[in-house]
Amino acid sequence: MMINSTQVSYFILSAYLDSGLLKYLYFLIILFFYVAIICANVLLIVVIFANRSLHEPMYMFLCSLFVNELYGSTGVFPFLLVHVLSDIHTISAPLCFLQIFCLYSYGGVEFLTLAVMSYDRYLAICRPLQYNTCMTPNKIAKLTALIWIYPFVMNIFIVYCLTWPLKLCGNVINKVYCDNYYVVKLACYDTSVNNIFGLCHMFTVIFGLIMLILYTYMRILKVCLSGSKQTRQKAVSTCTPHLASLINFSCGCFFEIVQGRFNLSNLPNLLRVFLSLYWLTIQPLISPLLYGLKMSKIRLVYKRLLAGNKM
Repeated sequence: MMINSTQVSYFILSAYLDSGLLKYLYFLIILFFYVAIICANVLLIVVIFANRSLHEPMYMFLCSLFVNELYGSTGVFPFLLVHVLSDIHTISAPLCFLQIFCLYSYGGVEFLTLAVMSYDRYLAICRPLQYNTCMTPNKIAKLTALIWIYPFVMNIFIVYCLTWPLKLCGNVINKVYCDNYYVVKLACYDTSVNNIFGLCHMFTVIFGLIMLILYTYMRILKVCLSGSKQTRQKAVSTCTPHLASLINFSCGCFFEIVQGRFNLSNLPNLLRVFLSLYWLTIQPLISPLLYGLKMSKIRLVYKRLLAGNKM
């Protein structure tokens, strides 16, 4: 019998296994990660807003990135904390679709933020004389709005216009959280429209953004190689965290895409769970560490805070 997805009352998350007393250890590990993510990202947001020396375009975009890390981690960690201790791993259909929307929009905001930050670094290093003219407060506001509005609108369309109306023949999702592609696979009929749209969006937007980011950093590298030692040092100190963040997040998304599209049932369940959670758990933690430790201005503010000096 075909059941419309709007009539499904809940989904079963079947990737959870009975871990016995180890579930309490898993709970503490997940809680530690979540608290660390909240503290690290909130600290950097406060530091940037509290210090006028950091009121520059790059740090404004960093604030957007840190807010997104909080948003994405909040979309998954509270669910994990509840389910890892529970013996019944079900989630209501509306909450499941909300989680899909949150996680997918988080990924879109992350890629767009990294792309805008690479554009900002390109202007600062390759066109320093035009930087203040190009990166005006008005343009910063428009770019920030684009970073957040486009993924939200796009994922409202994907989740609630393409996936929600599907007629489903089951309600079991073989993951520890809700995933759009796994819900689509439960459909009773052909889902070519969903699959084609998803692939087109992935190759045109996501891969397009990655190629744009790599292109801007190639241009930056070219300028650095022909520039002074001071220019190279500035480029390395500001661009290294961006590239490391991009590579880490792209690898996490690649793991997730491969796991969804190919049968990896021969891998241990714990490894599959780790790979599926990598982009949602490691990125929100590694981003504040990368930028906080590598960027000289933020390091300087940290030292002043630790020394007890007034800002």
